[in-house]
Amino acid sequence: MVSMYGTPNCDTIKKARVWLELHDISYAFHNYKKEAMDAGLLHGWCKQVGWERLLNRRGLTWRKLADAQKQDVDLDKAVVLMCEYPSMIKRPVLLVDGHIEVGFSEQAYAGLFD
Repeated sequence: MVSMYGTPNCDTIKKARVWLELHDISYAFHNYKKEAMDAGLLHGWCKQVGWERLLNRRGLTWRKLADAQKQDVDLDKAVVLMCEYPSMIKRPVLLVDGHIEVGFSEQAYAGLFD
């Protein structure tokens, strides 16, 4: 089973979805703005790929945070922030047979499905 997490209006999500559809790969889509993110799930992802990779610190949501919220970020604080502000989760997150792919690149996706 393939699962994709993200927001449907994101340009990167749109590219990833088109790639999957062109390659006849079915997937379940989870809109993490409408479906609350589970802290336990995020902890698991962070343990696999690192919270630093999963937390989007380049986006507008991060930039709008108070400086105090941006300080001393660690695993637990990152998970709390991502649960509270799902837009801070990099997109897309693709789960394939226990593997987590963060972001989209045609080369990485092709490697997952060879």
